[in-house]
Amino acid sequence: MTVPTDPASDPSAEAASGPGEPATPPSSSGLGRNSLVMAAGTAASRLGGLVRNMMLVAAIGSAGTVANAFDVANKLPNVLFAILAGGMLNAVLVPQIVKAFRAHNAQERIDKLLTISAVGILAITAILTGASAWVVMLYTDGWTAEQLALGTVFAYWCIPQLFFYGLYTLLGQVLNAREQFGPFMWAPVANNVVSVIGFGVFLVVFGTAPELGINDLAEWDTPRTILLAATATLGIVAQALVLLVPLLRSGFRWNFRLGLRGIGLRSAGSVAIWTFAAVVLEQAGVLYLTRVAAEAGASGGAGVEFAGNAAYTQALLIYLLPHSLVTVSIATALFTGISKAAQEGDTDRVRADLSLGLRTVGVFTVFATAALTVLAAPATAFIVPTAGEEGTALIAPVLVALSFGLVPLGGMALMKWVYYAYEDGRSVFWITVPSTAALVAGLIAAQIWLAPQYWVIAAGAAYALSNWITVLLRTGGLRKKLGGRLDGGRVLALHAKTLLAAALSGLAGWGVYQLVGGFGALSFGSGWVLTMLSGLWVTALCGLAMLVVYVLLLRLFRVRELDRLLGPLLARLKR
Repeated sequence: MTVPTDPASDPSAEAASGPGEPATPPSSSGLGRNSLVMAAGTAASRLGGLVRNMMLVAAIGSAGTVANAFDVANKLPNVLFAILAGGMLNAVLVPQIVKAFRAHNAQERIDKLLTISAVGILAITAILTGASAWVVMLYTDGWTAEQLALGTVFAYWCIPQLFFYGLYTLLGQVLNAREQFGPFMWAPVANNVVSVIGFGVFLVVFGTAPELGINDLAEWDTPRTILLAATATLGIVAQALVLLVPLLRSGFRWNFRLGLRGIGLRSAGSVAIWTFAAVVLEQAGVLYLTRVAAEAGASGGAGVEFAGNAAYTQALLIYLLPHSLVTVSIATALFTGISKAAQEGDTDRVRADLSLGLRTVGVFTVFATAALTVLAAPATAFIVPTAGEEGTALIAPVLVALSFGLVPLGGMALMKWVYYAYEDGRSVFWITVPSTAALVAGLIAAQIWLAPQYWVIAAGAAYALSNWITVLLRTGGLRKKLGGRLDGGRVLALHAKTLLAAALSGLAGWGVYQLVGGFGALSFGSGWVLTMLSGLWVTALCGLAMLVVYVLLLRLFRVRELDRLLGPLLARLKR
């Protein structure tokens, strides 16, 4: 899923600073400013991503054989990156880069870290691309031979994204360590531009998919496969390579240099092993969820579609918007300061920054949970209008189930990075065991007691439950690590106030939603533009009512974290 200080918001100022200068930890006021800068980049990339996703759904639908096959194949590089590289890069590379920039041989250490990581990811990518057929079979269940064959062809085109995801992460972490934060957040815009162009060509040449997706594979041919999958992969290539521009302009040079000696990986070996084990375990749960969703999607009869992988992915995309816009920006903003404080033994600073992050994120995620719960259907119609009435009806209940895991998602993300700052991967692994077990148990229970059309909804609920288990266990672990206290009183008081305010604002929003006609107020069957506009006005009207009630109640409850979150934005508007 580091923060710029004031000088770093100016790329020229950052370029003038030496590579050995450490990042300055954010103050509470700087956190809001810096998070706003990064959130702006994330918002722009997410907006483009929504357009990209809308065009993709128009091309292949949000359900059906082709949509589910492409969803699994295009998801594989993300899953594989999380298993094989993502966890270790976040746990090992970021702290080592922070250390390297303060070392006397900073350039040599950075060169070796980047070279070793890039070569390793390239080798893994080549092996997994060759094993595409086995990988697709591992992540699916109940598919026909024709659907497996299509998913395998998609995977041959999509799994190479793994290397470029790795390159994007490597270059982005160097930029963050140099306090150049904007490019890393804005780079996905390049992916969106390429994807929108490619999917636009697809729609012009081949037209749109039926509302229930494409199920007759006789209508699907090789040119469609190549244009769709190659577009997705070229977007990730552009996202990675565009980061070379700010790095080169700032004077940074990456020299290909192999070698392990003198770069600090020996001390990071233990955390790497435990982190790898935790990510593998976590992704084992995702694998089982993907197989359950695949079987659910394949269980529909003639003319009847059940929510499957594609519907779950659409719900997940909407669910992650608040997380990516706010939580990731704040966590990124805090991590370099927390990592530096942990290395210096400044426990009070770590505790203060973690408390600040949890409280600031909580103001937003509690409200976002209420908004997604009340407005799941109109928000889906607005964000994915090409899904149509039936697609919206499949996606919205999954979104509601997922939304109850949004608050713990923000907390667990911040806490995980604190563990990594202390190079403690072992605790992260053991906490992952019960949370993954809860996810799998929830999925098994759904398969035993529920009909297939409810499995993906249950998957969203099981995912939310696993998030709550994770955040509670990480809270207990960090309390011990940080001297027996976590500023829990202030954090709990903040969440109690926001929960009450969000509940009352949710009631207000639900009342307005029912007054305007509820689901019946959404326009389906008249084209996706009218669907999007109907979703927009219903979401905006009800959401505005919720927001007004929420903000007024937070003012009444004297929640100061709201000022910290909105202060930089209000200051810019005044100027």
